[in-house]
Amino acid sequence: METKVAVIGIIVENLESVTALNEILSEYGDHIIGRMGIPYKAKDINCITIVIDAQLNTINSLCGKIGKLDGVSSKAAISNV
Repeated sequence: METKVAVIGIIVENLESVTALNEILSEYGDHIIGRMGIPYKAKDINCITIVIDAQLNTINSLCGKIGKLDGVSSKAAISNV
């Protein structure tokens, strides 16, 4: 099946959700091309960028699971190719 490349931006405001977030990201590890995390101490948040190559339903599933976490928000930008 066809895959798409997507960039998922994640902001973690509730640090208690980090363990659950890392478990979710590990589930999708075979699809993740790269990950960058930046702690922003001034605002007490963490910013994470995920680049993924997967089928559209897999990308949507990952974003859906992330969105259910308390104090975690995400948005995806999906390529057309």
